[in-house]
Amino acid sequence: MFIWTVRANTLKFFGIIAVSLAVLCAVILAVPEYVPTSTKAITAAAEKYSYKKVKTPEDVQKFLAQFGWETESEPLETAKIKIPSEFDKVMKSYNELQRSQGLDLSRYRGKEVTRYTMKVTNYPNYKGTVMANVIVYRNKVIGGDLCSSDVTGFIHGFERPEK
Repeated sequence: MFIWTVRANTLKFFGIIAVSLAVLCAVILAVPEYVPTSTKAITAAAEKYSYKKVKTPEDVQKFLAQFGWETESEPLETAKIKIPSEFDKVMKSYNELQRSQGLDLSRYRGKEVTRYTMKVTNYPNYKGTVMANVIVYRNKVIGGDLCSSDVTGFIHGFERPEK
């Protein structure tokens, strides 16, 4: 035979636990949903620019034109590259640039992609050569940058720099 006794202290203890759980549930339901900044950036970028249906160099040229960039009609290079399975320090830094513009290469680790390199002809206040790299996977832009070919050059996302 099993006998279980309940004292007033035991009832208070379980009462406090039940009230605490109810308060915790109420707080969880009352707190607004957290949306990471990178997700907000992806949503904003998707609404403003089209990253899909990029199959040819002409499509890449139209994609860059959305940001105000004019390029030569033929790419300097079209290359098949593989996104590394493991990101080293340089690749992590490059992916941070992608994330800042609402893209993320980490989802494409180990995948073979196409990189188009186009010469930009209307970069403001710069006399050197500027190139746009556009990384495409299954007809969708998944990354890229604008950079100069000079040793003291620059690299940034697709958006035009502030003057």
